[in-house]
Amino acid sequence: MLILKKNPTLKDIQKYVAKLEKERGFLHDDLKDKCLLLGEELGELFKAIRKGTTIKIDHNSKYGSVDEELADIICILCTIANRQKIDLEKAFRDKEKINKKRIWK
Repeated sequence: MLILKKNPTLKDIQKYVAKLEKERGFLHDDLKDKCLLLGEELGELFKAIRKGTTIKIDHNSKYGSVDEELADIICILCTIANRQKIDLEKAFRDKEKINKKRIWK
């Protein structure tokens, strides 16, 4: 069983997810399917957030907590990045360089 080290970096999490995929037999799942799963997890996140609002919701429907759904999203996001050979930490830092030059109003 894999163990994620304490206080991991984003790179550590991404490597951990790559190992999880292998351990759980998900290496051959299609990238398109992973993208669809990401969309599904986003929907579950929205539903988890919605339960704390005044919007009516079927409380018998299955959805996790906000923190569980965010964790699922991170996992699938790392999987997609791994399949595309993208270092998420580097991508984040590079994008932040661009964002810091923008004027936010």
